[in-house]
Amino acid sequence: MNLEGKQIVLGVTGGIAAYKACEVTSRLKKAGAQVHVVMTKNACEFVTPLTFETLSNHPAVTDTFARPETWEVEHVALAKRADLFVIAPATANILAKMACGIADDMLSTTVLATRAPILVAPAMNTGMWENAATRQNVETLKSRGVRFIGPEGGYLACGDTGAGRMSEPEQIVRAIEEILCPRLDFAGVRVLVTAGPTQEKIDPVRYLTNRSSGKMGYAIAEAARQRGAQVTLISGPTNLAAPAGVERVDILSTQDLYEAMTARCPQADVVIQAAAPADFTPEKAADQKIKKQGDGPLTLSFRQTPDVAAAVGRQKRSGQVLVGFAAETNDVMENAGQKLSKKNLDMIVANDVTAPGAGFDVDTNIVTFLTNDGAETLPCLPKRQVADELLDRAVRILRKH
Repeated sequence: MNLEGKQIVLGVTGGIAAYKACEVTSRLKKAGAQVHVVMTKNACEFVTPLTFETLSNHPAVTDTFARPETWEVEHVALAKRADLFVIAPATANILAKMACGIADDMLSTTVLATRAPILVAPAMNTGMWENAATRQNVETLKSRGVRFIGPEGGYLACGDTGAGRMSEPEQIVRAIEEILCPRLDFAGVRVLVTAGPTQEKIDPVRYLTNRSSGKMGYAIAEAARQRGAQVTLISGPTNLAAPAGVERVDILSTQDLYEAMTARCPQADVVIQAAAPADFTPEKAADQKIKKQGDGPLTLSFRQTPDVAAAVGRQKRSGQVLVGFAAETNDVMENAGQKLSKKNLDMIVANDVTAPGAGFDVDTNIVTFLTNDGAETLPCLPKRQVADELLDRAVRILRKH
């Protein structure tokens, strides 16, 4: 893609991943973009401003009170100039400042003033990334339309292994290109996505659920919206904020999901079922909290829930594309293949949830796309990238219809 003439403000914060921002700058410059680097004081401890000035051919801004060569309020000028504001690496500190509206240095002041789209590439210790405060800040920023890429899992500079490694420069530049030169191959397409778990009530206190986080479905909804689709997201209980521009419909039980889907599917062009509904629900929920009865066991009677995917498949209309998910623990391809035919799907996305990097509540996935024409397995990828791979295949099927 060609970024000729695009104005990109690149914020660099203090972390060892700051060296990767040099390659981001170089790649953007080669693609034709004008890159203006804003560095925090701590970032200058890892990479010198001169490095970025040489790569970008623009002064690196580090000091709110430095005298500019031409008179202008520099943080405002940069904020207005930006077609896109990128922060890579983005530390927990800058995420917290952005979430709270704190502006106490050049970078936080400029990003608060900008009205350009914002993309952040987090990089930090796993414990910091998983901390409740950081998670809340991330969801707050997502609800305001800030876009995220990564972090990835792996070996970190601190010696830990886990989520927190900044995405590679190539991935970041690809994400920038998708924002500034978006593929609008879903323009005018109505996409219905399901995500998250369901809750099956036992009594007023307890319910049955599963470990689905909703991250895969939310990534699909976000990707489809960015590619021009009109997106409705039917979501079970999650802690995730709906992507900007996406209509969210909240449900609790599998019965709720069934009713929401059967009502909305006829209007959708593409239906992607990434939710994890329960297969069973209590025969009857107790009106009061169930108490212990001595030392005896508790016996609950269960019945099957409605088969949502099968119901959607039965009412499938001509030209509609149906995509399902098969989260399995054994015989993955055999089980997925049976679902593909029984549920009248065009494609099913199969994964082994016991595999490292592909289970519940992680930011990556390892999937196999299965159609009547064959199967294709992808390596471990961020769920956002898996979402685009899925949509690439779904739009090809849609065009064939």
